[in-house]
Amino acid sequence: MNSALFLVLRRMRAPLCVLIVSYAVAMLGLVMIPGVDAEGHPWRMSFFHAFYVLSYTATTIGFGEVPYAFTNAQRLWMIASIYLTVIAWIYAIGKLLQLMQDPAFRQVFRTSAFARSVRRLREPFYIVCGYGETGSELVDAFDHRGVQTVVIDVNPARVAETELADLHFDVPALEADVRSPETLVQAGLHHPKCMGIIALTNDDRANLAVAATAKLLRRDLRVVCRCESSDIAFNMASFGTDHVVNPYALFGQHLATAVRRPGHFLLREWLSAAPDELLREPLFPPTGRWILCGFGRFGREIARGLETEGNRVAVVEVDPRIDTPLASVHGRGTEADVLTQAGIPEAVGLVAGTADDVNNLSITRTARRMNADLFVVIRQNQRASGMLVDAVGADLVVQPTMVVVHACLAALMAPMLARFLDTVSDFDNAWANELLARIAGIMGDRVPESWALEVSERATPALARAVATVDVPLAALLGDPRDRAEPLPAIALAIERDGDLVVLPEDREALQPGDRVLFCGRGRGRRAQQLTVGNDNVLRYILTGQDIPGGWIWERLTARAPVEEELAR
Repeated sequence: MNSALFLVLRRMRAPLCVLIVSYAVAMLGLVMIPGVDAEGHPWRMSFFHAFYVLSYTATTIGFGEVPYAFTNAQRLWMIASIYLTVIAWIYAIGKLLQLMQDPAFRQVFRTSAFARSVRRLREPFYIVCGYGETGSELVDAFDHRGVQTVVIDVNPARVAETELADLHFDVPALEADVRSPETLVQAGLHHPKCMGIIALTNDDRANLAVAATAKLLRRDLRVVCRCESSDIAFNMASFGTDHVVNPYALFGQHLATAVRRPGHFLLREWLSAAPDELLREPLFPPTGRWILCGFGRFGREIARGLETEGNRVAVVEVDPRIDTPLASVHGRGTEADVLTQAGIPEAVGLVAGTADDVNNLSITRTARRMNADLFVVIRQNQRASGMLVDAVGADLVVQPTMVVVHACLAALMAPMLARFLDTVSDFDNAWANELLARIAGIMGDRVPESWALEVSERATPALARAVATVDVPLAALLGDPRDRAEPLPAIALAIERDGDLVVLPEDREALQPGDRVLFCGRGRGRRAQQLTVGNDNVLRYILTGQDIPGGWIWERLTARAPVEEELAR
C-alpha cells in the first residue's frame, strides 16, 4: 500500500469512525421515528431515504422535507442530527488540516511524489548525492549538455533550490539521508535508465556509504565519489568505486604540472572545464621559494606538488595542533611580520590556502604590498566570494568545487578524455601549445565541450552501415551537414581502436566498426554530428555531395539504390 495513503488512513481512523457512527445514529433515528404520508397514514422512512435526507442536510445543501412533510418528532430528531453530523465533519476536517501540516506526513508525501517522478523518467539520468555548491554546479553542467539528473540532499533549503534553478529539465529532488540504501533505491538505483551515481556531500563517510550501497546492489553502475581522506578513499576503492576525486590532491598535481609544463596544465583545464567557462590564459608559475598559508589537507597536497618540482616551501599555519614542517611560522599570514618571517621579500610565489575566503583575500593584499612580483594562488571556498576574488587580482584561483566538477565531467561525459590526457602527458610542451592554438581558433573565448562517438549500429546507425561496406574517412564527421565544404567547429583528439589510442588522427583516417572517436569543440558541432551519423541521406551528402530527398516513397518512385550501394559505387 502507498505509504502516504496508509498514513492518512491511520491518522484519520478516529475522525472517520466518528463520522460513520454519527451518520449511523442519525439514520437509525429517522428510520425508527414514524411519520405521516400525504393521506395521513403512518409511514416509516427507508434507510435509503434517511441517507438521502442526511446527505443534503448535513452538508448544508438543503432540499426540504421529502418525500412527505415531517412530524414534530422527526423535525426534532433532524435538529439533533444536523448538529451531530456538522460537529463530526468539523472534527474530521480539523484533523485532516492538522495532518496536512504534520512534518512526517509532508515528508512521506514528498517521498512518494519523488519516487513516482523517478519511475516516470524515460531518458538516461545520473543520481547526484549532495546539492551544495559542487552538486549544483555539476547538475547545471549536466543540464547544459542535455543530461537528466536526480538530486538527494539532507538540507531542505538546498532541495528547494532545485525548483528555483534555471534548468531545462525538471529535476526530481528529495530531502533525505544518502546513507540509507532505501533512499538510493527510491532515487532510481535499480532504474534501467540510471547511468551512474555521484556522491558529492561534504561528509566522506556518507560518500563511502553511497559507494558501498551502489556497488553492492548494482555492480554495473558507474560511481564517482568526492573524498578528502586517504583512508576512506582506500575503502571506496575496495568496493570498486570507479573514480575517487580528491580536489586538493588533484589540484596539487595540476599545479606541479603548471610549473613544469604550463601548456599541458592549460590543455587539461580547457578540456575538462564546465560549459560556458571562459578560456583561461596561459600560466607560467616560477620556481623558487614559495610561501604557503594554511597547512590543512589542501596545503599538504599543494606543498607536495610544489616540492616535487624542486621548489622550497615555507609554511604559515595558525593552528598549533596541526603537524607542520620544521620551516614553519605560526600565524594567519594576514600579518606583515608573519609573512616577513616566512621570507616573503625573496619569495617567488604565494599560496593563500586557508578555509576562510576573507583571510585569503587579506593574505593576498598584504603579500602583494610587500612583494609586487609574487605569483599568487588563492583558494576560493565559497561561490559568493567570486567577485572579491576577481577584484584582488590573483594569478590563479583554486575552487575545490570546480576541480571536482571538472573531474566528474571528464569521468562521466567523456571517459576517453582521461585516457587521452594521460597518454599525451609525456608529450612536450610545444605539442600542447600547438593543440591549444587549434582549440582557441575554433572556440573564441569559451571552453570547448568534449564528447565521444562510437561506430556502432546502436549509437551511430547510418555511419555503422556505411563503414561496413565502404571506406569512410574521419573527415566525414567534421563536415557541416548544411554545407559539406564548411568544417564543423570541432577537432578529433583521438581514436580508440582495439585497445590502442591514436592521438590527433589524420582526417583521411578510415573509420572501422567499433571505433570510438574523441572530439572537442562547440556544442553546435556535436549536434550536427548526431545528424550526420544517424541519417543515411545526410551522410550520403557529406561523402558524395548528392543532396537527394529521402523517404521510403521517394526511394520507390525514383527506384534509387540503397545508401550502401550508392556509396560503394
